Amino acid sequence: MKYLSHLCRAAVAGAAVVTLVTAHPAEAAAPTDQLRQHVDRVLKVLEDPAMKQAADRRAAAIRKIATEIFDFEEAAKRSLGPHWQARTPAERQEFVGLFADLLERSYIGKIDTYQGEKVAYTGDTIEGDQATVRTKIVSKQGTEIPINYRMHQKDGRWLVYDVSIEGVSLVANYRSQFNRIIQSGSWQDLVTRLRAKETPAPRDRRS
Repeated sequence: MKYLSHLCRAAVAGAAVVTLVTAHPAEAAAPTDQLRQHVDRVLKVLEDPAMKQAADRRAAAIRKIATEIFDFEEAAKRSLGPHWQARTPAERQEFVGLFADLLERSYIGKIDTYQGEKVAYTGDTIEGDQATVRTKIVSKQGTEIPINYRMHQKDGRWLVYDVSIEGVSLVANYRSQFNRIIQSGSWQDLVTRLRAKETPAPRDRRS
């Protein structure tokens, strides 16, 4: 399996800081407020000395938070694009599980690259039950990486279904790769690669 592109490697830890935050079911605050309010929980996990010495515990803690803020089913559906409609309920269920695992490996697997980056919130746009939250990851050297979060309301919460790093959409990147695998082979080829953890991580389209 290929590693993330240089762009994603630079931004992934910071992206995880904001993406993998928790939102309690009872909350119905603005999407930016939810991200800002709960980002400290993730930071505590990343900065906890005890967690740094227990990689499995840290990954499990981050994974638990991820399931509370990330809508894996919506992300999987959008990443599969038109091929989603052709899948049976059982195939969809399996794909969502495999896709969730792929995201976890792409992001949580790179969490060790976190170096104390800060998050700056630059605004959000809300249209009905859809929203885009704009942020910047600011490194200790002052480098800024814009990261936008596409969210939607579901069961009274704002959930993330896509992340765009410097204009590169995670969902669009995976959709392009999944479509290529299916068209050049078959649906089973994609599932086999996902099961074997061989699907490449998102690439920088500009590279």
